[in-house]
Amino acid sequence: MRRLSVTIIAWNEEARLRDCLESVSWADEIIVIDAESTDKTAQLAREFTDKVWVRPWPGFPVQKNFALEQATGDWILSLDADERVSPELRERVRRILMVDGPADGYSVPRKNLFWGAWVRHGGLYPDYQLRLFRHGAGRFVESAVHESVAVQGHVEALAEPLLHHSYRGLEDFVARSNRYSTLAAVELTREGHRPRWTDLTLRPFARFFSMYVMKMGFLDGWRGFVLAVLYANYVFLRMAKAWESRGAGREDAGAP
Repeated sequence: MRRLSVTIIAWNEEARLRDCLESVSWADEIIVIDAESTDKTAQLAREFTDKVWVRPWPGFPVQKNFALEQATGDWILSLDADERVSPELRERVRRILMVDGPADGYSVPRKNLFWGAWVRHGGLYPDYQLRLFRHGAGRFVESAVHESVAVQGHVEALAEPLLHHSYRGLEDFVARSNRYSTLAAVELTREGHRPRWTDLTLRPFARFFSMYVMKMGFLDGWRGFVLAVLYANYVFLRMAKAWESRGAGREDAGAP
């Protein structure tokens, strides 16, 4: 049976990290990279593993690739601190390790849970994420936000889910939306994207309509409505910040 390394990045995740670590306590190796948390994240991680690194935050892909470089297992399962491996996924991973494949990487469906319930619609499920891959076959692609794994070889999709407790509440969602929209705006600007008024008006509306109507977010009740509004607001912030960074706001205001 092949060995499995689980890599986890964290920052001030004292409240959620234990559940994540307990869900992978069966792995051969657990590696935690802490971005200089001010709470007890690193201390908690050391209850489960002695392979804990504390280092400055360099960005999502760099931090996750650093974690991969510390792994010694034949296979790697990359997680965030707000994710948990379901019992079904645990057994599926074990079967993959038993026969060493056959694929080189596996995408896993995520059950996104908001305010204590699984949100099934609005495009939030199955939300496939490539998280399990052979050591040396995968690496996170450089991106300011929404990092992803590129795997050399054959990739298959699994049916067994990863549980994602993404946001603690509205305040957490708004704070992270503000942070991620800034990163996304920087990337848009770097790529030479020039936002127009349609980006500030039609794009947010299109995101709401897509999530709530076309992808039937209304079937998730009030959660579906609130999430459609929040994601539309994220789109607006991302485009508005990219527009502002190009000096559009100052030009329209008549600034020299």
